Amino acid sequence: MTSAIHIHNGLPLESQTLRSLAEKVHKVFGVGTEIVPSAIRIDRAFDQSRRQYNSTALLALLIENSTSSEIKDILIVDVDLYIPVLTYVFGEAQLSGIAAIVSTHRLHNQFYGLPRNDGSMMQRLEKEVIHELGHTFGLYHCRQFECVMRSSTYVEEIDLKKADPCGSCSVLLQKTL
Repeated sequence: MTSAIHIHNGLPLESQTLRSLAEKVHKVFGVGTEIVPSAIRIDRAFDQSRRQYNSTALLALLIENSTSSEIKDILIVDVDLYIPVLTYVFGEAQLSGIAAIVSTHRLHNQFYGLPRNDGSMMQRLEKEVIHELGHTFGLYHCRQFECVMRSSTYVEEIDLKKADPCGSCSVLLQKTL
């Protein structure tokens, strides 16, 4: 049984922004959520040939540093993530496990040559954090168009989703909580 969710902050985000994120995570999962500083050395997952960070390696570091099997840990970073079979990923999670990672790197409008929009970036971050944590609670990708658990290949697909699981995913989530 999950007793808490720890959001490992590897970003220079304002504390109010992080509190808002923690509140939304708590609302969706109904589990105590707190922000903790990140102790993960992300440089250990840097792939010089790709100039990106291996998200699977970061996930392994997070699992290695976990303090309890009853706590879900999610690491938020601002580096370009990849897995070997994909050019990039927004995040990765251990299915039915204890750890997940999300990067804001490709969630910023500026990455795409658009004007800065902090509100848009935070909505995307919220959706991706909930999506990856959903995987840690055993949820798979959903086919419902607006469900937060639908897979997103492009940032525009994140924008189209809601920040909550659909009815079917909510039922599955309640069974695991």
